[in-house]
Amino acid sequence: MIDDLDKTLESMLKANLPQDLVNQVAISFATPDDQFPPSSVNLPAIDLFLYDVRENRELRNNEWQIEKRDNGVNVKKPAPFRIECSYLITAWASESTPNPARDEHRILGEIMKVLLKYSTIPSEASQGSLKNNDLPIPTTVLQPGHLQSIGEFWQSLGGKPKAALHFTVTIGVDALKSLEVGPPVTEKMLKFGTRSSQ
Repeated sequence: MIDDLDKTLESMLKANLPQDLVNQVAISFATPDDQFPPSSVNLPAIDLFLYDVRENRELRNNEWQIEKRDNGVNVKKPAPFRIECSYLITAWASESTPNPARDEHRILGEIMKVLLKYSTIPSEASQGSLKNNDLPIPTTVLQPGHLQSIGEFWQSLGGKPKAALHFTVTIGVDALKSLEVGPPVTEKMLKFGTRSSQ
């Protein structure tokens, strides 16, 4: 499920960023530590680091849904859990550029425009298990993230602080099994009789 979300975000960025930028940058999901980029990533790069995954309890729904099947059997489905996946997005300039900070800010600006464009993930960008998701996939951009201290975060990774965007996506996760139930009751039958007198 999370790997499908990664593929979805990559698809959304590639479809909406300027084509010249798409042709230049790699998209990575690696940890942005002092060893970045990994050998598989060539700079310049966009890094989407998934740093927090948690249930959104405000969106929790304990009601079961009934899904009607053609064969007359109904399926009782629990509502999916709503899970928030929070990313820290950074841009990494080419090592040969004369002004890396300016290049990184330009890339971040283009990413920001794409993310602000959508309040939910567009269906055409959805990949894998997210394609058939009945629920919208809402996003939150440029809001405070779940990192308690961005300075401590960079220090713990051994890297230098960088400009970054916070981006949160809320996906639905089906973790409970569905149950088959009988056909719904569509009519009532009442029987009347006469009481015998003694």
